[in-house]
Amino acid sequence: MATKPKIAFFDFTSCEGCQLTVIDLLQTHLGLLDLVEIVQFREAMSEKGEDYQIAFIEGSCTRKSDEARLLQIREQASMVVALGACAHLGGINALKNRWTIENVQTYVYGKNGKDAYESYPARPISAVIKVDAVIPGCPIDRYEFLRIVQLILQGRKPRLPDYPLCVECKFKENACLNTLGKPCLGPITRAGCNAICPTYGDGCEGCRGWHPEANFTYMREILRGHGLSDAEIDARFTMFNHYQFQHMGDEAPITTPLSPLKDEPLPTSTFAAPKEA
Repeated sequence: MATKPKIAFFDFTSCEGCQLTVIDLLQTHLGLLDLVEIVQFREAMSEKGEDYQIAFIEGSCTRKSDEARLLQIREQASMVVALGACAHLGGINALKNRWTIENVQTYVYGKNGKDAYESYPARPISAVIKVDAVIPGCPIDRYEFLRIVQLILQGRKPRLPDYPLCVECKFKENACLNTLGKPCLGPITRAGCNAICPTYGDGCEGCRGWHPEANFTYMREILRGHGLSDAEIDARFTMFNHYQFQHMGDEAPITTPLSPLKDEPLPTSTFAAPKEA
């Protein structure tokens, strides 16, 4: 990789939390800015350059018009990196694929919702363009971002851990949450985040995707032992990985339908915003 490569950050359908994580990292690792030239980063700068070699893309593809923009980025960049769960997996955005697009549009925006905004089933960016590297997570782990950028600048191909999150919990001497009565997807989730959620007492939710030898049958039995129904287990499995299961077809280890159902009711909530005084 040539010195001072030009890099750009792009956002599609996402909360942009992964880009904010990058900004937080740069506050304590300013030396990284001596190695690269950022030419486009809407979260951090108003300048916008189109001459870049490395493109970091956050967010999933949820509109037909996204495809042309992704193809343009791919044509310009010599390396494309999927940044975070939405770009990597489709993420939470792909949960809408359980319903027809028309049903989702009208649910959000009323009877004229299908005319309010453009939409189609959510997909990871790898479904549209070739991706050279992935930084998983929701949000990404800042130190994994730093490590992968360093590898890219050295001309080395980044590789993700191929073992489960439980290994990192063992290294940190964490008590297993599943043995303490708290559901955790660590046994089937790809490591790399330093087990941040279990370390602070929250069960892993699978935002990094599954490790290559994930045993869903055994994981389901563990979760049943926590008193969860099969439908509740399916909801946990698909929270970040709905797209992956949907494209596994009949081989998906899921008991509930994944294909769009026209008449299936969308979820409801009792949450209400506080009234202004």
